Amino acid sequence: MAIAKSVVLILLFAVVCSVDGAVKRPRIVGPDMFKNKNVAKDKLLPGEQIFNVMDFGAKANGKFDCTQAFMDAWQKVCHTTGPARLFVPEGRFLISSMYFSGPCTAQPPITIQVKGYVMATTDISEYENGDWLIFQKHNGLKIIGGGTFDGQGKQSWEYSEKCESGDDGACARNPSSLFFSDSSNVVVQGIRTANPKGFHIFVTKCTNIRLRKLKLVAPETSPNTDGIHVSHSDTVIMSRNTIATGDDCISMIQGVKNVFINRLKCGPGHGISIGSLGKYEDEDEVRGIRIQNCSLINTTNGLRVKAWPDRYPGAASDISFTNIDMENVKNPIIIDQEYECDPDCKKKPSLVKIQNVHFQNVKGTTTSPLAVDLRCSKLFGCQGVTVRDIDLKFGDAPTTARCVNTQPLFAGLLMPPPCA
Repeated sequence: MAIAKSVVLILLFAVVCSVDGAVKRPRIVGPDMFKNKNVAKDKLLPGEQIFNVMDFGAKANGKFDCTQAFMDAWQKVCHTTGPARLFVPEGRFLISSMYFSGPCTAQPPITIQVKGYVMATTDISEYENGDWLIFQKHNGLKIIGGGTFDGQGKQSWEYSEKCESGDDGACARNPSSLFFSDSSNVVVQGIRTANPKGFHIFVTKCTNIRLRKLKLVAPETSPNTDGIHVSHSDTVIMSRNTIATGDDCISMIQGVKNVFINRLKCGPGHGISIGSLGKYEDEDEVRGIRIQNCSLINTTNGLRVKAWPDRYPGAASDISFTNIDMENVKNPIIIDQEYECDPDCKKKPSLVKIQNVHFQNVKGTTTSPLAVDLRCSKLFGCQGVTVRDIDLKFGDAPTTARCVNTQPLFAGLLMPPPCA
């Protein structure tokens, strides 16, 4: 019996060490333009040309439509030779939906420096492109300057709340403020977004993306205003961001691999979500997500992996949440494979395989007694789930854990106690 206990302890120690060691930056896919460079520092490159939107007819009064001026300035930046910079000075600039498209002939990385306050037009019919500011087909792009992108989304939020559902049961997506696609080696740093019509930032089909020191704000009641939404992307590094919004602070769906999130301050909002998964046919897997040193305050959810029942196959694996502080979080730790199903869900089980998910050193307060809720598919279960050093308090009352179709490894100091 003593030998058996020793074997169990050794195995437990090995698993815990592997979880500790898993918290690391993702590998960089392809050549990394910013390797060994201080991306926080901005300096003019030798021979760098600066194109000021004011020189192309923009007016900084917040009323004049500056879309054409921005487009003309961008064309000069993109199609010059040598290093180039688009400069938006202090002031208020009104622009509608537009593309910042590549590939460009300018020497990468191209810099967009925004010191002013850029405002979206409010007429939703102007957004046939689907999003507000669209950055695509770049290899080497920096957006910096400390300025603000204001989506002026209030009118579209009202539309979102009233819109009719489409064939898939969902309303049409409102325009994201900053949309990145088919790009690599992108740095977005030190800017602010406010009141987006849809998501603050949407990243898809990208590699080597760094999102740093951003402040994303919208009212707690604004619908579907995810802070950073990522799909079909590899190697996305998010650090030192502050997000207060009406939906997920960060959401990651199919095709996301090698994501590193560090020192996020989230709340209000819906927490950090992986999923929903299994909603569409032929979904790509989610793999290699590292989330650490984050705080969640007054959020309706905490750390969540969610998948649809009775839909399509999918997979999520190699996910870790480490060193997370919580304050007044309603649903702190969740794996939900009965997403948007009734409490006594009678639908067919989820076809999404979830494995190797680790929750470690999660501490703070919750507004619900059920602090750990792991509801997995009865078809596959959840494999390789570990829960270690959890301390979540619900006032003076005890907290509880629920485990359905999974047998997690519990270790360390635990409140709530392990599932029976």
